[in-house]
This record gives sequence, structure tokens and C-alpha cells, in this order.
Amino acid sequence: MAVFEGKFTHSASFRFAIVIGRFNDLVTSKLLAGCQDCLHRHGVDTNEAGTQVDYIWVPGGFEIPLVARQLALSHCYDAVICLGAVIRGHTPHFDYVAGEVSKGIAATSLQTGVPVIFGILTVDSMQQALERAGIKSNKGWDFAMNALEMASLMHQLRPQLAVTDANNQSLGETAVLPPGVSNAQASNALKSESNNS
Repeated sequence: MAVFEGKFTHSASFRFAIVIGRFNDLVTSKLLAGCQDCLHRHGVDTNEAGTQVDYIWVPGGFEIPLVARQLALSHCYDAVICLGAVIRGHTPHFDYVAGEVSKGIAATSLQTGVPVIFGILTVDSMQQALERAGIKSNKGWDFAMNALEMASLMHQLRPQLAVTDANNQSLGETAVLPPGVSNAQASNALKSESNNS
């Protein structure tokens, strides 16, 4: 048996998309700064003119899952980081938005096989949001760490998943290959495994 776990090095080949909600941008811009700081310190070129990170601004939290899904479906990114802030008010609006955003982000990750990081603050007050966006700590850093770890982990798992899916296909089962793995690669991996057996 093998043990797989993500690492925080060798990130120079990874590509990330960061989707940021413009609503409550006093908070989301600080989350973005923390996220960029973490990625930069782990060897990722965070320059907007660079090739490793794309930045996508959307009106608010509710729009984040749609854009994240389109980005994940492109299979151009090793992880998509979603940054937003939903702050409770005096109406049920908070519950609807927070619930739909979390469901949408989770579904996107499951449907596409691409890590989609839930970086949405759901808090009771602006004070709580600011505490999590730099006054006490910056959760943006944590969200970037999650993206680095998951990108690394999925990079390690994809060859293993391709072999498993190729085995399932040889048994007549329907299989969906992981992003970036072609049928030919899966077939070659299966042949290589059976030759080594």
C-alpha cells in the first residue's frame, strides 16, 4: 500500500485561478493579499502579467460557484481558490447566500475533479471578517496552503487513478478519466502495470 500526501514545494509548474467576490472588497482584497503572499513564498509567480495565476473578479459570493465551475471545467488549473465574504445582516439573505455558495463550490469540485478551495468567510459582523482577513490572522494564507497541498496531492494521485480507471474499463465498467489524462495514457499505464505483474 502507498501513502499519498500533498507537499508545499515544487509548485513552479502549478497553475491557479483565484475567483474573488467584489462585494465586501475591504475584506476580500485583504484575503487576496494573504493568499498571494503565501503562494509567492512557496515559489508561485503571483504577478498578474505572469502565467501561473489568473485573477477573476465577480460581483459577489453568489456568482463565485458559476465562474469557478467554468474555470475548473477548462482543466487549465491545478486548483481554483474562491475568496469571498458573506456577513450576516438583519434579514435571511445571509442564510440563502452562504448556503448556496458553499453547496455550489462543493459540487464544482466533485463534478470536475479539480480542487476548488472554499475561501468564503461566513461571519456575523464586519469585525469578525476583518479579524480573519488580517487583524488577527489572514485566512487567505490558509486558503492558499490548501490549494498548494491539494494541487500536489491530485498531481500524485492522477497516475494512480488513471490505472484504476483503465482497469475498470478493461472489466467493461464505465470510467471517467481524471483531468489531463488521456485514454492512451491510461492504456499505457495499464499495460505497464500488467507487464510488471
